[in-house]
Amino acid sequence: MAVSLSTLSITVKLNAPRVMWSTVHWFETGDHRLMRTVNRWRPPRWMRVWMIAATRGGDGWLWYAMALVVGLFGGPERFAALAAAASSVAAGIGLFLKLKRTCGRKRPCALEPHCWATLLPPDQFSFPSGHTITAFAVAISLGAFYPALLASLLFCAISIAASRIVLGMHFLTDVIAGAGIGGLLGYIAVTLFR
Repeated sequence: MAVSLSTLSITVKLNAPRVMWSTVHWFETGDHRLMRTVNRWRPPRWMRVWMIAATRGGDGWLWYAMALVVGLFGGPERFAALAAAASSVAAGIGLFLKLKRTCGRKRPCALEPHCWATLLPPDQFSFPSGHTITAFAVAISLGAFYPALLASLLFCAISIAASRIVLGMHFLTDVIAGAGIGGLLGYIAVTLFR
């Protein structure tokens, strides 16, 4: 049977939205399943303390302290490193504010109560995670200038990302997208300032 190119093109165009929708639905179903599990789980005290400390550090305090340390003891690359980190964070903030308004995805804590966390979200939208974007933007940009700090910076970034899920502030896909965006912005900033 012969199929014309135009018929094939129409079929692909008609099926593309259906495939896209089913993929989005698959991710959303997984996100909601994980959210219900995490929101009902009461982790050990040491993990609750770690997650709250990580998310509070991701509010900015950790990055302000890191900027102070780099500014004082960062050597001759400190200004380029700080410029890369600051520019990647600024771009990340602008991007996540726009994406959150555009996507309008509700936070997990707005959909189902959390069994132990009582933190208030910084805004009403979930996708992508701004804390995670900032954490990975800083970790990648500063880690490129100070490779000895990269493992510690990534530990902090991963802790912040995990805390956003464990505390019921974000879905897994919010955090994965945030890590990817933040990492990419950090890498771009390094190439511009190095």
